[in-house]
Amino acid sequence: MAECNKKCSSCESAGACDLKLKKRLSSIKHKIMVLSGKGGVGKSSVSVNLAVSLAMNGMKVGLLDIDFHGPSVPTMLGLRKVTLNTDGGGVIPAEVHNLKVVSISLMLEKDQDNAIIWRGPMKAGVLKQLLENVNWGELDYLIMDFPPGTGDEALSACQLVSDADGGVIVTTPQEVSLSDCRRCISFCRQLGLPVLGVLENMSGFVCPNCGEVADIFGCGGGEDMAKSYNVPFLGRIPLDPELRASCDSGHPFIYHSQHKPAALAFAEAVNKLIAEIESN
Repeated sequence: MAECNKKCSSCESAGACDLKLKKRLSSIKHKIMVLSGKGGVGKSSVSVNLAVSLAMNGMKVGLLDIDFHGPSVPTMLGLRKVTLNTDGGGVIPAEVHNLKVVSISLMLEKDQDNAIIWRGPMKAGVLKQLLENVNWGELDYLIMDFPPGTGDEALSACQLVSDADGGVIVTTPQEVSLSDCRRCISFCRQLGLPVLGVLENMSGFVCPNCGEVADIFGCGGGEDMAKSYNVPFLGRIPLDPELRASCDSGHPFIYHSQHKPAALAFAEAVNKLIAEIESN
């Protein structure tokens, strides 16, 4: 994409850009932001498996990786060697498992392992260009995977995608994660972004040898937080070594291991998420 160095407030094309953005977003029925207050909680793996699950249910789904500094979606979907192309309609998403995918790492001509060193205004500008220029076509759902925290990317997206259905907050059960996710809920409320639900990831581990459940990170903290903030609770995703392996190998867990407890938990969370969106 060509870089725009003008400030939107002073650009003579600002009105046309706004119309282009609205036109792009109007073809997408539901827009969901996957957020977390803390890194390392499995937010990207949740985004990937939620998106794949929706696609498996017959929905037209897009997944936009907005974690510019740590884009992991291409690795999790086996797309690291893919480079996105453009045509007269804009950027053409990659497609895998009936899912359309866009990540900034798929648009870089150089080594994908090179660091992206951008300040806030640059990130906001690139995010706006992605929202304007990606040719998703008609979508039922667009899942947006964000970096942790409540910084530039999340703030810019909330301002640009003002009609988003809401955010899914991903946390692990322990207090060190919950305290940051409480701030994430506060962020959503201050910006008028509905909280569609809290998902408690890494919640318990079932030993494959003896069957004993070990609550490595505790259990129930996400549900308690959801109740205290009066927001929906989407469920608990247990730890599973196969989930980690699937993320590294680029084979979506929920697609290849549908019988596993973690996959069943993802499927249940998706059903609750759809019900929450349809009730609003």
